Amino acid sequence: MLASVASMIDQFNMSNIDILKSKGYEVHVAANFEYGNTSSKERVKEFKKELEALGIKYYHIDFSRDIKDVIGSIKAYKKIVQLVIKNKYEFIHCHSPIGGVCGRVAAFETKTKVIYTAHGFHFFKGAPLLNWLIYYPVERWLAKYTDVLITINREDYERTKTFKAKRIEYIPGVGINIVKIGNVNIDTNIKRNELGISSNSLVILSVGELNKNKNHETVLKAISILKERDICYLICGTGSLEEYLKKLCTSLGIEDKVKFLGFRNDIYEIYKLADIFVFPSFREGLSVALMESMASGLPVVCSKIRGNTDLVKNNRGGFCVGPHDVNGFTESIKKLFNNDRRIMMGNFNKEAIKNNDVICVQNKMNKIYSDIN
Repeated sequence: MLASVASMIDQFNMSNIDILKSKGYEVHVAANFEYGNTSSKERVKEFKKELEALGIKYYHIDFSRDIKDVIGSIKAYKKIVQLVIKNKYEFIHCHSPIGGVCGRVAAFETKTKVIYTAHGFHFFKGAPLLNWLIYYPVERWLAKYTDVLITINREDYERTKTFKAKRIEYIPGVGINIVKIGNVNIDTNIKRNELGISSNSLVILSVGELNKNKNHETVLKAISILKERDICYLICGTGSLEEYLKKLCTSLGIEDKVKFLGFRNDIYEIYKLADIFVFPSFREGLSVALMESMASGLPVVCSKIRGNTDLVKNNRGGFCVGPHDVNGFTESIKKLFNNDRRIMMGNFNKEAIKNNDVICVQNKMNKIYSDIN
């Protein structure tokens, strides 16, 4: 199991590892365990221990997340080739753009079968021209050397039909544990006190890395306009833009309305605490956080982009607006001040997300793994 960062394996691929182990495979993990992870350093340390407890060997590969770092990618590719030759893998399952490139080139070099999961191509309707010029030709070329190409949203799946991969599959995301999420019960008052939230506050939640793509800035600007309600905006995640976003809150005069909670191990409880889920990303594949919020019964205000529109039915489970549309986010949140509407839309989402349950995804992945050899 190969990805550019270890958090990609931890957060999105442990179910796949369980399937492989149940089929009798010895599984190894290769990723960057030191830099670029979306989870905390403490969580990465815990993840290493969990892999060891499962008898899974892991290897640090110094992947760069910068596509311009050609030398770094060549070094990573060479390390993968060494691992494949040493361990004689039956196949590689790779993830993320750089991990996917290095993994597939190494697989071609060593004549090893390869599965690639595209967690949302960087080229999509409305993407910058530069993304199309860089990522599209690379993905189209490498598809020829891919035994199974897995896409997780409808737009990517339709586009890859013209690619020359030996097999192309659509799977609705990495799957979420709907039963586990549904069984979470909390005392709302206790949880609010724990996080320092007033009992009268309307709680708006976003979950995601603090980076440019997640676009928290648009929601912060919307929050600054909403004067009618006592709002508490929770942002769960870590990232390079944390200090910038905190300064923006101060300049907008909303520092008392926004809480940066960092990486959380109690995220399911926080979903149950929230009233509205807001998700303004510029680019997504098929967001786990968005699926989890829907399974938790939250109404959604999200950006009208690929992946999000696969999940959220506009005016039924929430509202889809342009990622730059501050006024659109503001007015959509206002519509959800109405408690009855929040309940109605949240209940709609709980039903709509059932096809994305982890069991459905596991059944499809099980067949792919069975067929690869």
